[in-house]
Amino acid sequence: MLAIINGVMTALAMATFIGICWWAFSRGRRQANEEAALLPFALPDEGCNDKNPGGSE
Repeated sequence: MLAIINGVMTALAMATFIGICWWAFSRGRRQANEEAALLPFALPDEGCNDKNPGGSE
């Protein structure tokens, strides 16, 4: 009985994983994925206005 439960849970976990991957890479998510990919470039670099970028003085 325990082997059947383990098999069912494994199949359910695999189906959930495949479903999430399908959803994440679907055409409907393309715009959101492109926006998320550009987020690191939306903010200015930290310390770009520092007078002493080396920090030694």
